[in-house]
Amino acid sequence: MQEQARRHRPASGAAAGFVLTVMVLGAFSMWTVIPFGWIWVGSKLSHTQQPSGGPYMIVFFGIVCSIIAMAMVLSRLNRLYVRITGSAKLPDRYLPAWRRSLSDERETPQGMSVLEAVILASVLLAGLAMAVWFFIAAGSPLPSQ
Repeated sequence: MQEQARRHRPASGAAAGFVLTVMVLGAFSMWTVIPFGWIWVGSKLSHTQQPSGGPYMIVFFGIVCSIIAMAMVLSRLNRLYVRITGSAKLPDRYLPAWRRSLSDERETPQGMSVLEAVILASVLLAGLAMAVWFFIAAGSPLPSQ
């Protein structure tokens, strides 16, 4: 029985890694691909430089509905990850005894879930990408004379 458990461990680790990768890509797309995609759709729906409110509303509701749908997909992927690994939490950091506070002994700290870590990482990456674009790639908005 132990030999079978050893044989299934790499396959479940690869599956968990694949699910985690899809979760990261999906979470990052919530802040990049989805808004830019709907803005592109709105630009194709408008035939003038000053469109009416219709394309704006389509873009707004498209972004909101797409992000809600992606959140539901991420939730399902998180449940799949839990089924594969058996745990929803990331491994706790183990601090040496001299670095722990007295309050650490009273209650056990709740670790961060995989979904929380993925969402947090995607928000930080999107913020970093925005900062790089704003300060480096966008250039100055002032006219050069």
